[in-house]
Amino acid sequence: MNHQRIAEEVFVPHRIVMVAVALGLVVWAALALRWDWIPRYYDLAVQGIWRTLWLLGLSCLIGFMLAVPLGLAQAAGPRFLAAPARAFCTVIRGTPLLLQLWLIYFGVGSLFPQFPWIRESELWPYLRQAWPYALLALSLSFAGYEGEVMRGAFKSVAGGQLEAARSMGMGRFAIFRRIWFPQALQRALPTLGGETVLQLKATPLVATITVIEIYAVSSRVRQDTFIIYEPLLLLAVIYMVIAGLLALAFKLLEQRFNRGMVG
Repeated sequence: MNHQRIAEEVFVPHRIVMVAVALGLVVWAALALRWDWIPRYYDLAVQGIWRTLWLLGLSCLIGFMLAVPLGLAQAAGPRFLAAPARAFCTVIRGTPLLLQLWLIYFGVGSLFPQFPWIRESELWPYLRQAWPYALLALSLSFAGYEGEVMRGAFKSVAGGQLEAARSMGMGRFAIFRRIWFPQALQRALPTLGGETVLQLKATPLVATITVIEIYAVSSRVRQDTFIIYEPLLLLAVIYMVIAGLLALAFKLLEQRFNRGMVG
């Protein structure tokens, strides 16, 4: 029955036409455009894709770990915690990511070489590179946006459930772990999926501070070969594939999470 419904949804005239047009464009691009540069830049492109993926994954992980206390502080924390959390989210959401990235890299990053004890420390080989500042900027940006998402998610959980858990003798941490956080996460997952895709689209900005990710690789191809459209088309396909996989992963996660909550 499910297979029949899926077939009915897929094999409809307008979708068949769209698939045919897409295949036609792929064939045209393969035959009419230049792709002889790919072997020369293949290794660099693989490194760029890998760097894009781990910057995306690690920044989202760190950002979400920061977003949970930021959202919780705004939703239920005392004023001395809620006010700084709200101010942080307001500043992050109100300023461009490119500006934040440059302030961290050209501002904070330029201060470290002035201190001999930093230059002589074990951290200096990392602090002299650009990627830690890119990771920090992306993580803080994700935290600022997701902090607002988690604030709304925490506040949407019915207070009666929390009061009932307290009356049964459950501790604060147990209530948070077993009731409050799971329900808030269930409500936030659709938005988190969309924000993760937006985070992917923000990663090309790190190329402005010399981090070599996939966008920087395509720029290098254009500069070296003067081939304009082919690297950009291939870059668009790569981003579309990654975004599609992310959307699918979050959809499956939502379905599994919802089944777990119902069960």
